[in-house]
Amino acid sequence: MGISLTGRKILVTGGSRGIGRGIVLAAAAAGADVITCYRQEGEAVESLVKALAETGGDHHVVRADVGEIAEIDRLVGEAKDRFGRLDGVVNNAGVISHVPFGELPAEEWSRVLDSHVTAAYRVIQQSLPLFGEGASVVNIGARGAAAGIPLRAHYTAAKAAMIGLSRSLAVELGPRGIRVNVVAPGIIETEAFAAMPQERADGMRQMYSKKTALGRLGTVPELAGPVLFLLSDLSSYLTGETINVDGGI
Repeated sequence: MGISLTGRKILVTGGSRGIGRGIVLAAAAAGADVITCYRQEGEAVESLVKALAETGGDHHVVRADVGEIAEIDRLVGEAKDRFGRLDGVVNNAGVISHVPFGELPAEEWSRVLDSHVTAAYRVIQQSLPLFGEGASVVNIGARGAAAGIPLRAHYTAAKAAMIGLSRSLAVELGPRGIRVNVVAPGIIETEAFAAMPQERADGMRQMYSKKTALGRLGTVPELAGPVLFLLSDLSSYLTGETINVDGGI
């Protein structure tokens, strides 16, 4: 049985590449009308626009940097103008860097936290007037937030905060029929692997595959599936949870 999102109005942040792109295309293929955003122009944006046009539906790809509050407000405002309501939000956009904690600048700490946690707070808050009963929020976390990752204290702190934010909002917004959950990916093979030198990509696949029960990396569609499940009525009694999509790390 396929998941149907026919008629749903969905906002996905950071949808031009990687996991976000996969979620956008999967939601559109499931029948949703999707609005998404990107930070920089490029071939990825152009190809996404083309793919959505071929999929059919009322889709919009908007330039907006979720690291800026004003840009978030403009993005949600555009969703209101184009759709009139939102049935689901996926907070996917974010940035990452690798810095030893002792050398981590305050500006970089703030940049990473803002792009994940502050962005999610503002997107959800500004979307509240557009939500009706049955609306679903999916925050993209990271399996590494529970394990800890060297050189990424700021990133793992941000992703761990997404869990606390989601659990609190699940309780607060539950009486309105709004659900809030987290999907925490493990190692998902995106187009970034194709951009690496072959030897490095093969080495990473081998290294990370050994860490999973399934003995391989995940694919973008395998991550998009649980997100679509949470956006659909199939998960209507599920809120405040974190679903680890990690192949059994």
